[in-house]
Amino acid sequence: MTDMTAQPMTPARSRRNLTILILAQAILGAQMPMIFTIGALAGQALSPNPCWATLPITMVVLGSMLSSTPLSALMQRHGRRTGFWVGTAGGMLGAIMSAAGLYTSSFLLFLAGSLLTGVYMSSQGFYRFAAADVSSPAFRPKAISWVMAGGLASALIGPQLVKVTADALVVGYLGTYIAVVGLNLLGAVMFSAIDIPAPARAAEGAPAGRTRRELLRDPVIVVAIICAMVSYALMNLVMTSTPLAVVGCGYATEDAADVVSAHVLAMFVPSFFTGHLIARFGVKPIIGIGLVILAGAGAVALTGVEIEQFFIALVLLGVGWNFGFIGATTLLTSAHSVEERGRLQGLNDLLVFGGVTMASLSSGALMNCSGTGVVAGWQAVNLAMVPFLVLAGGSLIWLAMRPRAL
Repeated sequence: MTDMTAQPMTPARSRRNLTILILAQAILGAQMPMIFTIGALAGQALSPNPCWATLPITMVVLGSMLSSTPLSALMQRHGRRTGFWVGTAGGMLGAIMSAAGLYTSSFLLFLAGSLLTGVYMSSQGFYRFAAADVSSPAFRPKAISWVMAGGLASALIGPQLVKVTADALVVGYLGTYIAVVGLNLLGAVMFSAIDIPAPARAAEGAPAGRTRRELLRDPVIVVAIICAMVSYALMNLVMTSTPLAVVGCGYATEDAADVVSAHVLAMFVPSFFTGHLIARFGVKPIIGIGLVILAGAGAVALTGVEIEQFFIALVLLGVGWNFGFIGATTLLTSAHSVEERGRLQGLNDLLVFGGVTMASLSSGALMNCSGTGVVAGWQAVNLAMVPFLVLAGGSLIWLAMRPRAL
């Protein structure tokens, strides 16, 4: 790949940008575990039908899906900083609207705020691609892993903020959304220091790269998208229902926050060595291991609803997501040119978060409306993982058996 940035990406410049991305993942990213911890609980309190309890989380993911392609195009044209600023604006406005929905007991307003929050979630998804932008090909898997490892701090900060803020005001969870507004203001300041210019516009007559349809004919790209979609969607499917299951089984909201905290830690702690494992053993074996661990998470969840089983299942879910998603992202970055970057990254996140949206929407229905109680619903959520794991595993084996597979 040729470098198309306006100025050379010196080592010092790369380190600064990478540091900002790691900090953004750590601090600004704390809002996602906060929202995923309380979103379904707040939705359950506001919604007229318990089957819609996870609809706020679905709206977050839907907002991410709808904004991924426009954000990618914006970053391709105006640079990463502009896109990240738009993301913080979406997160801040979404939190304000969600807080207003809680204050007025308006489920529709709460859903609208959740939809806007998805703009931030989408922009956070581009942190890993920005890390690839500022890194050499050899260092790229490690750079992606390091940025994802910033989520380790967010896993600690987010749930702890939930504990402090969830009942801080008369209206439940209102204080949490006010804290999210503050995090986005801090993020906007942080991104003022980032320096990743947009790719230079191609000269007239220069190759523009493959079209979206042509990109989707590339076996490596197709398998990378499938594995990323399945890893992320199944993680979201189970995590979205977890607070409902934990609280529904008689445990406290604080217990649900602790389980989610352990899960998010497990999502990001492996990032310290995932890149090294990919560099040593190859990307496809690491993706495969991730899918196996995801299956293990479902198996543990099906054994019972003791608090220890929730912790073990959600830790395995986080580790499986890490291997599967970082591996799929690394595989994707190896299969396109700079000219195709914005086109493919937006398409990838559109498809991935489309799958996550369906998983999130299904999660509440499976949890609350598919059985005779909480335990039956929790089992239905985890059994739903099976066909998608078979799809991803089968596609990965097919790619590995191809004579010229990368």
